[in-house]
Amino acid sequence: MLKPILISGLLMTSLVSTSISAKEWAFDVYLDNSKIGQHVFKLSETNELTSAAKFNVKVLFINAYQYDHKAVEQWQGDCLNTLESRTIENKVESNIKAKLSAQEFTVDDGKVKQNLPACTMTFAYWNPKIIKQAKLLNPQNGEWLDTKFTNLGTETIAVKNKKIEANHYKLDGSLNGKSKLKIELWYAANNEWLALKSITPEGYTINYKLR
Repeated sequence: MLKPILISGLLMTSLVSTSISAKEWAFDVYLDNSKIGQHVFKLSETNELTSAAKFNVKVLFINAYQYDHKAVEQWQGDCLNTLESRTIENKVESNIKAKLSAQEFTVDDGKVKQNLPACTMTFAYWNPKIIKQAKLLNPQNGEWLDTKFTNLGTETIAVKNKKIEANHYKLDGSLNGKSKLKIELWYAANNEWLALKSITPEGYTINYKLR
């Protein structure tokens, strides 16, 4: 079964300041060379991020895989204050609620509660400070993943039909030693997030392209 990559973040490092303006970014999502849906990110003036993704994979005109995800994250600087997410994957629903209280960030998936560090980050691709994080929270299922970033150097990529010099990183996420995520990220010189690619456990390639 195709498993979606974790995409719950935004872009533009410059937005992680005390003075921000509302922003919106929209990605077309491709499985290999076929467009399967979209993922739209919105950041409000109060630093609230909404992330909405909807994918539909068809095989011989039959819906083989469906994915509908929405997350709302309230940020305070580089730290997460609250999180609520709802995901329906092939009719199986999961919900995550998390909140900062006292000196802990509590994550509840309806079955298990986790107490994480007070300054917890999700996979906030918009904030390049995640590159220095050894652990990140998966907002879809509440997994507290070990993360490793590798700098792959610079290369030229196409973004909205323009050639842009980009810094290229590889992100590996694991849980209890088991690989969970393999993602590649590209950032412009000003740290703007430009693109994302992931190889699923089944060997499919998922690409996010700004439109």
